[in-house]
Amino acid sequence: MAIIKASNLVKKYKNPEEKLKTFNAVDGVSLSIKTGDIFGILGPNGAGKTSTLEMLEGLKDIDEGSALINSIDVTNNPYEIKKIIGVQLQANEYFDNMTLTELLKLFIALYSSSNDPLELLKRVKLQDKANANANELSGGQKQRFSIASALVNNPLVLFLDEPTTGLDPQAKRNIWDLILELNGAGMTIVLTTHNMEEAEFLCHRIAIMDYGKIIAEDSPKNLIMKHAPNKIREIKYGNMEDVFIALTGHGLRD
Repeated sequence: MAIIKASNLVKKYKNPEEKLKTFNAVDGVSLSIKTGDIFGILGPNGAGKTSTLEMLEGLKDIDEGSALINSIDVTNNPYEIKKIIGVQLQANEYFDNMTLTELLKLFIALYSSSNDPLELLKRVKLQDKANANANELSGGQKQRFSIASALVNNPLVLFLDEPTTGLDPQAKRNIWDLILELNGAGMTIVLTTHNMEEAEFLCHRIAIMDYGKIIAEDSPKNLIMKHAPNKIREIKYGNMEDVFIALTGHGLRD
């Protein structure tokens, strides 16, 4: 059963070169995402990935088309949508003088949730940072905290916008493990990424976008067999990322 249904989504922006004209950053995108799937949206910079997510999240107006999440219309019921989704943005800013526990208590109060801050931190393996400020965290820790913040309302759908960009290999794989754990508990996850290995490893289905349109959609295996069926090389050993992790350890130090 589809928990997200989007039909012919369009997002228009002013043309920076011709101010009186507009262009479609998202140009007729339709999606059907099953409950419990990890769904990836891939594409080069400017393909329309983030704008598509922001329309689904109710953060940007849908100029044309429609979207439903759990049968709730995103345009007509944006506040109801926000009650059932969690959003991790590419960049987050937090109050520097508040601890992680205090920040989560604030978010929990805003959602009238009953979640316990320490339990949320445990889910993302940051319980030892409960009394730290956000500006004291490393890049990987900030990403995991942003996911903890997105979980305060027990969302049905979690949106992740390039969750591992800029992270070292160990921090990236820690995020992968967290995504798989959340999905294993039944959460539907929609993510954008530039990392092809990440998409292939995590996603049940992938949509590839270019110039505001979806140009292909299927499982990773089917996309490979259809568009790149010929094996380019035989892989008999790991890569430098595996070397890095083997030498630096698998603990959560990021």
